[in-house]
Amino acid sequence: MGGHLMANLQIKGMDDELYAQLKSLAASENRSISQQVLFLLKLYLARKLQLHETRTPAQVLLELSGSWEDDRPAEKIIKELKSGRKNSRKLRKGF
Repeated sequence: MGGHLMANLQIKGMDDELYAQLKSLAASENRSISQQVLFLLKLYLARKLQLHETRTPAQVLLELSGSWEDDRPAEKIIKELKSGRKNSRKLRKGF
């Protein structure tokens, strides 16, 4: 037989208000309470996985750290930057 076993889960300690909200939500979405719990659980886990896989700007920045390493002394880098600039006389007389 190629049957697939499905696990059962019993939830203990759910207060009446939460259960009523779950029951109402399930009814509004035409699901049984069990179907609604499975739907919400799958949705939560999918979102959590997606958030885990999405890198934050800070993570991206940390991954870039060290990528601008340069063996030249600072003076040489500064000299190169300055020599690459073009002098403009447009603003010397003011606005």
